[in-house]
Amino acid sequence: MIFHPPILALIGASGLSAVVLGGAGLFAGRLLAGWDPTNGSERQIGLEKTTHLVSTVVAFVLTLEAASLVLFAFNADRMAPLFVGAMCAVGTLNASVWGFPTLWAKIAVFFAAFVWLAVDRVDLRARDWALIRPKYAGLLILAPLVLAEAGFELAYFLDLKADTITSCCGKLFGEDKPALGGDLAALDPRVALWALGAALVAAIGLGFGARRRRWAAVALGPVALAAFGVAIAAVISAIAPYVYEQPHHHCPFCILKREYGHVGFALYLPLFVATGAGLAAAIVAALPGTTTSRATIRTAIGGLAKTSAIGFTLFGAIAAALVWRSGLALIG
Repeated sequence: MIFHPPILALIGASGLSAVVLGGAGLFAGRLLAGWDPTNGSERQIGLEKTTHLVSTVVAFVLTLEAASLVLFAFNADRMAPLFVGAMCAVGTLNASVWGFPTLWAKIAVFFAAFVWLAVDRVDLRARDWALIRPKYAGLLILAPLVLAEAGFELAYFLDLKADTITSCCGKLFGEDKPALGGDLAALDPRVALWALGAALVAAIGLGFGARRRRWAAVALGPVALAAFGVAIAAVISAIAPYVYEQPHHHCPFCILKREYGHVGFALYLPLFVATGAGLAAAIVAALPGTTTSRATIRTAIGGLAKTSAIGFTLFGAIAAALVWRSGLALIG
């Protein structure tokens, strides 16, 4: 099973990322220990030259890592028919104890990569090494995360066996199940949709307000993360049943399937981008810059915040359209 082309591609991408991030983490330690732009020593010049190469390579593999989340979810859904009892990606992920930890790790890497890429772009545009230290300190956090994700993914694919009997999504997202999935499925749809509306309004408002007020950008990070959690809860509680037109089918993964037009990708992609941009705007706003880089940083914060606001608006519009066109009436 491990020789399936998508699995080999995912393992190859994670392995490459782990190797590159491991080496970049070692370089980050050297840079943080010896970086001094006022010093014209040979060591400093070497660091300045190397940092451009490291940034370029790390940006490439982190973009690859972000894209691998989409491939991982798509592949999990496509592999479901290979396992007895699986109907969607939930069954595939449940076929090994490493399935869901790999998914959570990939989501964490996606957001961390989004933030690092945003900081890297600002640093490159500032041209005075304004964020060089925070950027490479971030690599020391990101490298272990990518290494852990690669380890989880390899363990997951090695553990998959074709004769595994797994469970369908109804076992995880049933309204009567004593777990988080069951609690979210049992949530009142009216409450979930009202909470989603309030969270989106707050995130969108801060996103557009952050272009003028730095405090709004800092606040956008936690609000965007909260809106992400509320959005996932609303998908499980209300939006997914509207898509399926079945009041007791709450799976947030089946909407990725072909029979539903892969609408889940159109729903989740703007949500993930909006959350990542919101987190990135908050981090960039909170980082100390220099006097000469202030205008560049302000422009970057505005762009990220606007991207976040547009992403949440798009997610809300798609969710509303899915509810509107459904023949199901969950709310009287």
